[in-house]
Amino acid sequence: MEKIFEYEIKCPVCENTIKVSDYLYEAPFNEKLIISGGVCGKCGYKYSDVRLAESRGPLRIRYIVENERDVNAIIVRSSTGIIRIPELGVEIIPGIASQGFITTIEGIILDVLEKAKFLCETGEVDKNTCEERISMLVKASNGEVKYTVELIDPSGLSTIVSDKAVTENLSYEELEKIIAEIYSK
Repeated sequence: MEKIFEYEIKCPVCENTIKVSDYLYEAPFNEKLIISGGVCGKCGYKYSDVRLAESRGPLRIRYIVENERDVNAIIVRSSTGIIRIPELGVEIIPGIASQGFITTIEGIILDVLEKAKFLCETGEVDKNTCEERISMLVKASNGEVKYTVELIDPSGLSTIVSDKAVTENLSYEELEKIIAEIYSK
């Protein structure tokens, strides 16, 4: 891993200055990644980000999970990437301080499952609805149900590492329409 850049950002927690270092990493799946990291010396906030080194323009990647092997596909989601899984009612929409990450399909589902369990414990959601959603998420994490993972990235710095992933370049008009649909909910 080679250090390629260093810069400062404002800490989103305490507004102190964070020194961030960018590193170029040649990933085993034949992609170059930029991995960024820094820690606030005042409050301890950790900044990290990951993204492809080269943008491919706005894009949509679709990946269909059909069995237990499919949940092992790697996702590199940049800080601007939107993840949707329509069959499961899942949407992961980046916020203003969003950070990129690398995980698997299973990792995403398990993270959503953890958050769903927490919401169900609050008692604010119908118990039957909770049980249905949690059951479906458990099956999805094991590849026991078929579903589509859609990764939309305006910056073109995300990817799903699999021969099954279908990448489509988006025009700015198509991207604008998708984003308007997402944020109108």
